[in-house]
Amino acid sequence: MPHKILVTGGAGYIGSHTCKALKRAGYEPITLDNLSLGHRDFVRWGPLVVGDIADTSAVRDACRDHQVVAAIHFAAYAAVAESISDPAKYYANNVVGSYHLLEGLRAAGVSTVLFSSSCAVYGVPNQQPIIEETTTNPINAYGASKLMVERMLADYGDSYNLRWSALRYFNACGADADGEIGELRDQETHLIPRALMWIQGYLENFQIFGSNYPTPDGTAIRDYIHVTDLADAHILALSALLDGGPSGIFNIGTGTGYSVKQVVNEIERMTGATIPIVYTERRHGDPPELVADPKRAAAKLGFRAHSSDLGTIIRTAWAWHQTAHPKKARTLQTAAPNS
Repeated sequence: MPHKILVTGGAGYIGSHTCKALKRAGYEPITLDNLSLGHRDFVRWGPLVVGDIADTSAVRDACRDHQVVAAIHFAAYAAVAESISDPAKYYANNVVGSYHLLEGLRAAGVSTVLFSSSCAVYGVPNQQPIIEETTTNPINAYGASKLMVERMLADYGDSYNLRWSALRYFNACGADADGEIGELRDQETHLIPRALMWIQGYLENFQIFGSNYPTPDGTAIRDYIHVTDLADAHILALSALLDGGPSGIFNIGTGTGYSVKQVVNEIERMTGATIPIVYTERRHGDPPELVADPKRAAAKLGFRAHSSDLGTIIRTAWAWHQTAHPKKARTLQTAAPNS
């Protein structure tokens, strides 16, 4: 019988890709999702339990009913700007919800957890590329909530023999190469899908937040990692824990940074579109540059990014968006280029 893995937030973007990777690797994913942001039709590789991580009894019962041996925890709010305007929402769901999840797992005797963390825990880092020992100093409630859960995991590990790892990943992007799943949100905030949605006629304008960062072209630099590479990293980290490996924290990125403008230029080149850019003020809580040093994940987990070149990222995202968002005639007034 395959090991059964509880996947919280398994109906979401990264969670669903990881469920597919789990199934391919011989596990059976059991998705726990309240479907507030996830998609029921993204749950294709194992059963769906509709429930909330804040419901300790529901977590316990799902684990017992399905004989779960480990959990991968994705369920969280993840919009940086919203976390600044409404931090209570993020602490209630991401932190308090995670506490109830851990208690439900403990009640069910599940002692292995893999946590979806974020490079947002570093804030404005004091070095590039970023190693796991880089000082953590989040500058928004989203990053702070992720760091708080990491601390909870460490304390549960010390006191309750929980075995855990936290994957601090950088900018997840791209889509399933088979076109089955991809990024799909009611309120899209991420660079690549917003650019593609503008091309398809779904956005009035395309904004770049900040043109005066201390970077070569003035736009923010990020480390973009393909979601299927990210899913593979979860399989490697989970297998390491189940094989008796130690708890740990790992950066999951490529070690290469691209500016926002470089990404947009590549999207234009690959799609043949010209995107009129509206430059606006920087968003509060956005650091100038975030690039991973992925050496620890390579050495300890055997992780290598295989699909995270910009060409593959954009090609798979564009193919998915053409399926998920049929092109429509642009009826909205577009802004003038570089206004």
